[in-house]
Amino acid sequence: MGGGAAPTEETKTVVVLGAAYGGAKAAQVLAEGLPEDWKVIVIDRNSHANHVYVMPRFAVLPGHEYKAFIPYTNVFHEDEKQKPTHMVLKTQVIGLRPHYVTISEPHPELGIPTTEIAFDYAIYALGAHLPAPLDLWGRDPRASVKAVDQKPWAYNGFKTDGTLWLKERQKVIEASPTVLVVGGGALGIQFATDIKAVYPEKKVTLLHSRLQLLPKFDQAMHDEIRKTMELQGIDLILGERLDMSSIDEQTRSGKAVNSEGRRIVRTEKGREIAADLLLLCTGQAPNTAILAAMDPATINPANKQAYVQRTMQLTTAPAEAQLASAVDASLSLEESPRPKAVPNTYSNIFVVGDAADAFGAIAAGHTAYYQADLAAKNIIKLVQGGDVPLDEYKPSPPAIKVSLGLTKSVYQVGPTIGVKTDGVDDLHASSVWPLFGIKVEKDEDMIP
Repeated sequence: MGGGAAPTEETKTVVVLGAAYGGAKAAQVLAEGLPEDWKVIVIDRNSHANHVYVMPRFAVLPGHEYKAFIPYTNVFHEDEKQKPTHMVLKTQVIGLRPHYVTISEPHPELGIPTTEIAFDYAIYALGAHLPAPLDLWGRDPRASVKAVDQKPWAYNGFKTDGTLWLKERQKVIEASPTVLVVGGGALGIQFATDIKAVYPEKKVTLLHSRLQLLPKFDQAMHDEIRKTMELQGIDLILGERLDMSSIDEQTRSGKAVNSEGRRIVRTEKGREIAADLLLLCTGQAPNTAILAAMDPATINPANKQAYVQRTMQLTTAPAEAQLASAVDASLSLEESPRPKAVPNTYSNIFVVGDAADAFGAIAAGHTAYYQADLAAKNIIKLVQGGDVPLDEYKPSPPAIKVSLGLTKSVYQVGPTIGVKTDGVDDLHASSVWPLFGIKVEKDEDMIP
């Protein structure tokens, strides 16, 4: 086993770092399949899962914000059978070593007397940092209209915090006559079309650095989105990148404003755009700093994601090197090229979801779900022992569904592209709650 020395004795513990779409699935598979004397510790800084796919809508449209936060009270699906050795721990992960995870504070009441938790296996499912308009742990949601007498914003990872955060964001958007959305990915598109649908009188502009919206998907997706935006009256600016220095300058010397008091930013081509509110939806950053601190060689410098093998085990070799290594192994000594550095594989640490550089897989909740399912099953195989090959991951065809206002959406699954007009205000938020073990029969079931 690569990646450092094992604990002096078997801990019979699997830690799952992060409990969202991927982490929750991993926890359930592990709890169901591990031997009775093993325990699963799920660690997350939130008391709840952030259902990120509905959050852009709920940051605009009031009345549904509580549905975006799903409590981790039944992650293991233990309605019928309880196993007290499994637990969900609300705390910050601040460090990782091959067989130890360091958390921000001890929890003696749960049998964790120090800040170090030893493990035999780990699943790293910490995902990515959301862009500023949805980063609950980052920017103050009132920042653009912050008054001198406002108290500093405090976010502690509880559902009440998240609900209040979205309500404050709603107020800022409602109070802004003009909005500039930067970024033509799913988040930017959803924000722009939802704001225009809820507030048709607002001037909404979407700025995208490329000529195609959703560039990883078919051109027909772009065409449908563009047509919808034109019908809504959204100003679409393509092929121009925001000059970030125009924001930095305002940070240093105060906001540049026009005669109407609206903030002015500019593109790298020199175009000036005035808006009351700027929403930077320019992608998310993989949450891999903890892995980088353990071993910088595990991180792809191009995208900051972690290298993994097809088994989802953490490694220091990019996909091309893994393929080359397999080819080299099949050659004779005379045929082999000059020796290469042997990659180090952390065979007891698995990385899934947005943090994983997983052979071209798109960043999505369903991607994390299936990767986590595979990783958890591989851990069970390793625990059971025997000469059993581990499962290998192969990305599925790209799939996405993007709302275009309150009722319309466009989707792509593989080569199939279609449009739906049966959308509802809350985007069927309740459909995801059962993944986390919570049965929903009416809206009130999502309040706690």
